[in-house]
Amino acid sequence: MRQLLTRIVLFFMRLREWLVAQLAFVPLALLKLLPADTALNLMDRAARFIGPRFLKRRHRLTLTNLRNAFPEKDEREITAIAMESWGSIGRLAAEYVFLDTLFDFDPARETPGRVEVTGIPVFAELRDNPQPFIVFTAHSGNFEMLPVAGSAFGLDVTVLFRPPNNRYMAEKVFEFRRKRMGTLVPSHAGSSFALARQLERGGGVGVLVDQKFNRGLSTLFFGQKVKTNPLVAKLTRQFGCAVYPARCVRLPGNRYRLELEPAVTIPRKPDGAVDVDATAQMLNDKVESWVREHPGQWLWYHDRWAIKRKLAREA
Repeated sequence: MRQLLTRIVLFFMRLREWLVAQLAFVPLALLKLLPADTALNLMDRAARFIGPRFLKRRHRLTLTNLRNAFPEKDEREITAIAMESWGSIGRLAAEYVFLDTLFDFDPARETPGRVEVTGIPVFAELRDNPQPFIVFTAHSGNFEMLPVAGSAFGLDVTVLFRPPNNRYMAEKVFEFRRKRMGTLVPSHAGSSFALARQLERGGGVGVLVDQKFNRGLSTLFFGQKVKTNPLVAKLTRQFGCAVYPARCVRLPGNRYRLELEPAVTIPRKPDGAVDVDATAQMLNDKVESWVREHPGQWLWYHDRWAIKRKLAREA
């Protein structure tokens, strides 16, 4: 009897996950019926309306994060950045649907398209002279375009990504990304070994470095304590590979600029070994400089400073 009840409960849990996945993908499918520019602008406006009104806890977290990060800004500026950030989230959803058509970079074309790329010589160097390397980025702009660009340039890059908790959504997301972004490694306990094997083969690895990591190193981000994943620093120490910053910046008119910067200088201890803690802090400092430049393009509703529970208790 207990086994039967367990199976019934599991069935309804999976049914609920399936229904949630279908409800999530129906609006995205409908977006395909619209021109890309219309869909992007529509989702921007929709997210600015829905976020503050129907996702109030997330909006409160967004505003608190912004006040803590920018104590010098007044409430008008804080609110404006928060609204732009919600619009950026909406755009990200629409861009996901139109990613194939949005990424139109062609170095042989005389007139610019939607996407411009800086750092082409770095792309070419990594492609023509294979070597182990790490590219790191952040949740800013349309970060999904960076692995697409790597694939377009013929780079052998394995990308670490965090799949949705919903298994049905995860399957669709994985299939979509796999066709456009090369090799993907879902973030889990054994993912570091998969990335290490890629570097051993002389390939590249792509990693997002601005996520909360409860077991991470103690670092600072916007002057506040955060936990940072030591993965990039440890892989660098193990393989001695070059590390490149990369980001996507949204431009006016639904255009984008992808930037692959020269390799950073890795901090080292007096004995020459990679300083893991200093390297983790360096990554935070780089991401912070990007966010300060375009604050409305970062995902401020993310609980990077681990204060969501505190806000819930205060509510």
